[in-house]
Amino acid sequence: MRIAVLGAGPGGLYFAALAKQLDARHDITVWERNAADDTFGFGVVFSDETLGGIEHADIEIFDAMRREFARWDDIDVHFRGSTFTSGGHGFAAMSRKRLLAILQARCASLGVRIHFRTEAPDVAALAADHDLVIAADGMNSVTRGRFASTFAPDLERRRCKYIWLGTDLVFDAFKFYILDTPAGIMQVHGYPYSDQASTFILEMHEDVWRRAGFTEAAGLVPGQSDEASIERVRGLCAEMLDGHELFANNSRWTTFATVRCQTWRHENVVLLGDAAHTAHFSIGSGTKLAMEDALALAACLHEQPSVAAALIAYEAERRPVVASTQRAAQASLEWFENLGQYAGQDPHQFAFNIMTRSRRVTYDNLRLRDPEFVAGMDEWFASTQDDARETCPPMFQPFRIGRLELANRVIVSPMDMYSARDGVPGDFHLVHLGSKALGGAGLVMTEMVCVSPTGRITPGCTGIYTAEQEESWQRVVGFVHGQTGAKIGIQLGHSGRKGSTKLMWEGMDDPLPDGNWEVCGPSSIPYKAGSQTPRELDLAELAEIKDQFVAAARAAARAGFDLLELHCAHGYLLSSFLSPLTNQRTDQYGGSLAGRLRYPLEVFDAVRASWPEDRPMTVRISATDWHPEGLGIDDTVEIARAFAEHGVAGIDVSTGQVVSDEKPAFGRSYQTPFADRIRNEIGRKYGVAVIAVGAISSYDDVNSIILAGRADLCALGRAHLYDPQWTLHAAAEQGYTGPGAVWPDPFAAGSRRPQGGRADGPRPRLELIRAGTPRTAHARWHPALVPGAAR
Repeated sequence: MRIAVLGAGPGGLYFAALAKQLDARHDITVWERNAADDTFGFGVVFSDETLGGIEHADIEIFDAMRREFARWDDIDVHFRGSTFTSGGHGFAAMSRKRLLAILQARCASLGVRIHFRTEAPDVAALAADHDLVIAADGMNSVTRGRFASTFAPDLERRRCKYIWLGTDLVFDAFKFYILDTPAGIMQVHGYPYSDQASTFILEMHEDVWRRAGFTEAAGLVPGQSDEASIERVRGLCAEMLDGHELFANNSRWTTFATVRCQTWRHENVVLLGDAAHTAHFSIGSGTKLAMEDALALAACLHEQPSVAAALIAYEAERRPVVASTQRAAQASLEWFENLGQYAGQDPHQFAFNIMTRSRRVTYDNLRLRDPEFVAGMDEWFASTQDDARETCPPMFQPFRIGRLELANRVIVSPMDMYSARDGVPGDFHLVHLGSKALGGAGLVMTEMVCVSPTGRITPGCTGIYTAEQEESWQRVVGFVHGQTGAKIGIQLGHSGRKGSTKLMWEGMDDPLPDGNWEVCGPSSIPYKAGSQTPRELDLAELAEIKDQFVAAARAAARAGFDLLELHCAHGYLLSSFLSPLTNQRTDQYGGSLAGRLRYPLEVFDAVRASWPEDRPMTVRISATDWHPEGLGIDDTVEIARAFAEHGVAGIDVSTGQVVSDEKPAFGRSYQTPFADRIRNEIGRKYGVAVIAVGAISSYDDVNSIILAGRADLCALGRAHLYDPQWTLHAAAEQGYTGPGAVWPDPFAAGSRRPQGGRADGPRPRLELIRAGTPRTAHARWHPALVPGAAR
């Protein structure tokens, strides 16, 4: 094939070398606008995993790189006079300039033509004259812009400023230095890349950058230069530099932009590396991703029968990997943007927090890499707890919400079961909630229990507005208290405009075909097309609904519940008062955030006054509407502050479900960053417990979240549908047998993990049937439990 490569960075050169090596008949030409010895930046970082792929793909390139490597296993965190070291990380770095020289030499030896100081011909002309065009022309890719209608790029610029420098101080590990300056918190990322120099990146939020005076030093005022800016950096970092020099290489303050494209292919033109995608430098992934792209693309071209098939295979192989890396990088990037909120953390917790910021490195992962580091963190965490046990996994330390003591940090999240008859919880609810309590969770929450018949979501929703309902709930509470060590909480709510709908498995949020009741809300805005238009509530109706909440709270107290949660999330009635998308009132219950908060706070105050003083109250809130005109985290911090000032004991931080056209950013633990901010900005200040919820499914994630201080407790829903004994199994998996994970006496024989093998032959195959697929008589999931069918 005739192949044109635009850009002689590591990605473009590595592809050219690999493709030529795989088939010497390829005619490959590389165009590069800069000189052969021009390079920007200092060191580039590789993980051991990436180096393994490079070694197998081209041993000559790997051997040449290996001779240049600066290697380290340790990451040092310097914070408030303390230094913490975590080992076992296995990274290597080298000079970017030396890497380019190695790749240039390899390309030359294989017969690849490289035109330096030469602008590439028009990409459309190249595409017409070549079988394949590789656009490795960087983050500011001209090719991506030329075919933007196909690639559909999205460039997201963030809120931190950073400058990339070098130093003749040779670090002995990867270094995080946290600087507490009069202007605010700054951070240095540093790592060695040779036996003579290290990369030195200073980063800070743009507000801190302005307060520190870098606007003048960055050339925004005539007469000033980058050198003046770098001189300020020398002064700020003098202590850590200890007389060593900083030096620049086209170094300027800049803002990171995350590049995402809907596709990387346009006919026979394909994007590679930063032209296709970027990931924040704090996880060291730019050159790594580009070279991995090159390796995959060269392999696909060699294996597939045509260019078109190869490009499809390349994107299919690489996109999931890149998406995963970008999610981790985004989490890391946002962590550093919000660094100031962690300034008050204990240095131990801060060190663990920064190590696990991307969610890719976790408690278990660190324990494998450096057992002593995690053991020290466990000891510190145990020492900070009022009712501390011996050192154990963080999830099994006890916790108090108000005066209520929980045996561990695990909550069974409220999950609507749609399985009641006339609002009465039956045997299903007894078994459902009882089994979760037997499974070891510290707190088991009911589904949203409705305060009136017209406050139900569906005809299958439970209530607590009749004597029969109260008696049935009392039976459930009695079982939990009598047979388990768990506590049980009730979540009270009113469906508002999202009521009078079908059961979830019959059509979630779809109106009933008949037998509808009138729905209501703060404003006459239907939830979605085809939904009922709610009646706008007047003042008398608001007072009546508040009284219904009070009556329900009193009934819940008589039934013996340990905790009451007020549902102010997910677009139900109280939530719909909070959001400007659903509340367009012009009276005292609308308008400003304070006005929209008024009615939920009135209901909270009335319920709190009716609920026993020694039993805590929590609220569930949606931290974002996932809509540009809706509530965002800044608003929700103020909502959390208001509830804290009114005496709430805990805040359960969920998101969304307020409007039907939301665009949530789903992913592992995707709601935890919202809980994180609320805990560190509100929870710690007011002594309010913060609960993280949403796609948390592993005990590893629970331990990581708790130990890093992102939340005090974790609520898991679907994980408990899949495995009602989730908490006890988590203890068994970690070898923990202490008081936070006590097996019921009848179950004690099963407290050890079963060993492999069966005396009675192979285990029969059991298919877990999901909604929408044929169900067999051998493995039928109850409709209410189907969300837990997928592991």
